Amino acid sequence: MSVITISRDFGSEGDYVAEKVAQILGYHFVDKEFFSKVLSEYGLIEFDAEYDVLPGFWEKLDPHQHERRDEVVEMLNRVIQAVAQHGNVVILARSGFEILEEFANVLNVRLQAPTSVRITRLMAEMKLPFEQAEEVVKESDKLHIAFAEDYYKIPWDAVHAFDLVINTGKISPDLAIAWVVDAVHALNVAPGTGQTFLQFQGNRPYFKKDGFRSP
Repeated sequence: MSVITISRDFGSEGDYVAEKVAQILGYHFVDKEFFSKVLSEYGLIEFDAEYDVLPGFWEKLDPHQHERRDEVVEMLNRVIQAVAQHGNVVILARSGFEILEEFANVLNVRLQAPTSVRITRLMAEMKLPFEQAEEVVKESDKLHIAFAEDYYKIPWDAVHAFDLVINTGKISPDLAIAWVVDAVHALNVAPGTGQTFLQFQGNRPYFKKDGFRSP
């Protein structure tokens, strides 16, 4: 399998699962940090500064700024497609499952968990009171739903968009990792050979601006 996209509910341990899967398979790991760096190189600094700041990058933009917002999304799409062409990569979030819908050799995985479980995890990890943890989870869900549904016209909870859906409220993150790795081995699809503007250091990609080519 050349590309794995991992979509996750906030608090479902999706970040941990994605990074561990990449390590086990020897795949490159692409996450928010990488996307922010690329978009910042092109002057789209608000993505890095505001995407995960509640009430959210998408809600805060004035209606007259749709053109700028669309520019950010279009650039994000191009970056994800270029990463996928490189192959042997785990892409965390950013609606990669929808952006790569027409690509072959992609395994789309969704990690989810009941709201109560996610709130409890956040309380334990960040030492937050229940009310604050609940608010963070709800606002995060609201932001991700708005991004996926407004720009890619697909319901956030549409399971048909994924090849593997795992509830980490019942399935431990470590077992989820094993399931994803087993699925990749079972599919046994040869890696792609596309070339992109990306180069790699260790197991993480970095951006080479002078070599940019749209996918």
